[in-house]
Amino acid sequence: MGDGPLVGRHVLLGVSGGIAAYKAAELARELIRAGATVQAILTQGAASFVGPATFEGLTGRRAHVGVFEDPHRILHVRLAREADVAVFAPATANLLAKFASGIADDLVTSTYTCLTCPVIAAPAMHTEMWEHPATRANVARLASWGVRIIGPEVGQLAGGDEGPGRLSDPGEILAAAAQTLVTPEPDGSLLAGLRLVVTAGGTREPIDPVRYIGNRSSGKMGYALAAEAQRRGATVDLISGPSHLEPPPGVSVSHVETALQMRDAVVALADKADVVIKAAAVADFRPVDYHEQKLKKDTAALASVILTPNPDILAELGARPHDALLVGFAAETDLEEERGREKLHRKGLDLIVINRVDMADSGFNVDTNRALLLTMDGRRREVPLTTKAELASVICDEVEALIRMRAP
Repeated sequence: MGDGPLVGRHVLLGVSGGIAAYKAAELARELIRAGATVQAILTQGAASFVGPATFEGLTGRRAHVGVFEDPHRILHVRLAREADVAVFAPATANLLAKFASGIADDLVTSTYTCLTCPVIAAPAMHTEMWEHPATRANVARLASWGVRIIGPEVGQLAGGDEGPGRLSDPGEILAAAAQTLVTPEPDGSLLAGLRLVVTAGGTREPIDPVRYIGNRSSGKMGYALAAEAQRRGATVDLISGPSHLEPPPGVSVSHVETALQMRDAVVALADKADVVIKAAAVADFRPVDYHEQKLKKDTAALASVILTPNPDILAELGARPHDALLVGFAAETDLEEERGREKLHRKGLDLIVINRVDMADSGFNVDTNRALLLTMDGRRREVPLTTKAELASVICDEVEALIRMRAP
């Protein structure tokens, strides 16, 4: 059994009613093998797929279904207090909606509302349900509260369908539970006490007082990175293009509009930074001429807008003497790894995060993303579809790994 992070720890395993509930039994077995004490709780729907007796046989503990099974001991409160980590797998669209809305109408949801330990949710559902705006909003809300979202994966679903919505592999969920238990508190993070500069959002390059050249970036990825770095104890300077997002608490925010303004703001802070993360989608070009008055739609100046390149801020930082780690983003629609590697080396970066922006469920202006991470030392890490908050955690983990490698 060894001395792994799960040995002797209490894992609360919440199972909800989807066909993937059978995989929760495998997860329970793997958690037991890793040395954990596993307490299973099931929704009535889950019990229709896999009975409590299955989990009792695997865990050696009674698997609970009803909130009133042990009313004098206030079961949902007791179970929540015992848990070192809570894992909800599968987490159906219904369960996620209840969690996000604070509904506590059964044992699983009542226990969730009492938890103070780390929480992991592994969604599983049909593609249409996963892609519904309500599910997206619920997942984003839970992630903003600190719930770690694992998956779902793309694969075969019930009824012979295929697409995003498949429960993540039990081994991946187990690894996330183990990582949660060894993740240092903010004052133990390698980012604690460091200064990070993070850029977010798109830039707007004005043509006249009304019109501008821009892109679809919402800033969600950069804001998630700033929030995660601050949670780990870093001092964070967030430089944001136009965005409707609320700044993360404890983060210093500078608002800019154009690429030139962002360049000036980054350069002013970069020399004092230990890490620079350029998540902003900076416009590649800007109009040569700005017109003080609104152009009429039939004017020649509007029919032919002459453009000039904007500065490549990261390439400029990479070419200058610097001690800061440089992290860049690349938004691609094809040949992402080939183009990402070229940018990694050309710009002198330590890490590049490549994301596809031609998919409805990832990239610009959505709460989820999938990415490929490449480092200058040759490491490669693929991140399947997940929330931007979870991806921010993965990126910060990689930054900490680079810091560790630099240490004497």
